[in-house]
Amino acid sequence: MQELESLKDIIALPKKIVITTHHKPDADALGSSLGMANYLIKKGHEVDVITPSDYPSFLHWMKGNKKVINFEDLSKQEKAIKKIESADVIICLDFSCLSRLNSMQSYVNNATAYKVNIDHHQDPKNFSDFNYWSTSAAATCELVYDLIVKIGDHDLIDKDIAECLYAGIMTDTGGFKHPNTTKNVHLVTAELIGLGADNTKISKLIYDTNSIDKLKFLGFAITRRLTILENLHTAYFSITKKDLKKYNSQTGDTEGLVNYALSLEGIKIAALFTERDDAVKISFRSTHDVAINKFAAAFFDGGGHKNASGGKSEMGLKETTDRFEKLIKKNKKALLNQLELVHENN
Repeated sequence: MQELESLKDIIALPKKIVITTHHKPDADALGSSLGMANYLIKKGHEVDVITPSDYPSFLHWMKGNKKVINFEDLSKQEKAIKKIESADVIICLDFSCLSRLNSMQSYVNNATAYKVNIDHHQDPKNFSDFNYWSTSAAATCELVYDLIVKIGDHDLIDKDIAECLYAGIMTDTGGFKHPNTTKNVHLVTAELIGLGADNTKISKLIYDTNSIDKLKFLGFAITRRLTILENLHTAYFSITKKDLKKYNSQTGDTEGLVNYALSLEGIKIAALFTERDDAVKISFRSTHDVAINKFAAAFFDGGGHKNASGGKSEMGLKETTDRFEKLIKKNKKALLNQLELVHENN
């Protein structure tokens, strides 16, 4: 409570505030950022949202989107750096360590601003002055709502803020299907709907707005790029740079693809391997009885939630998937029975 009081004191008078989130923001990252930004603007602050990269076009409907500064846009990078360096407060949302900022990391780390971290991922690093963190929360948007209420500003949550926060909670619970859909999630989303959030509109904008290229890519991936290892209860997609180019893939077009692999009967572990210029990006998913985050952390420089994690590989795509198959085979019992993982040199 003392920490909360100190935050209340800091935002009681107008400040220069920068809000940022992780590289390639999803709905929870952008929703919490713009929800928080719109709230702080109503309190009289000068607020800038700076993202480390671009994000899916199906999130562009959120209020404040047009003013977001993409740090990877070289024409705006100098402006973004000045904003970070002159900020009184920097609020970091939906990530637990500064490395998730990629090229923005050093600027935020070296900034003299009062730093706030609001997040629901595991193993948070100690880089902030005020830390509002809980792994029991389904989404960072849930925590942002809770924080605004605890500060005493529930009345400042309008329709636009409510819709930003609703979007993050909806997507991070998989449309309210994942085990993290708690009683509190339903209570919070009911309150957000009561404050004006149009749940039907938000669901359509995020889940039911596709380009022809995206649908063609989805069909191609399912028919040509899906590998099923039935005896290992595992399935995965392997997507090449050529595949992405062929279907004019845009940011966000691969989002949710891994869930199709996990939806197969008998599958407990799913992965999506996407070849990029700098590395192979990996998304892991698992059923509630498999802690895939430990596997991601142990072998693919990753981590995240128990059943939804990320990782990366500096190896080639084929080498990466071969290694993945070997590690899954070696750790089948450990993964399915929550035992200690067996490393490659064992």
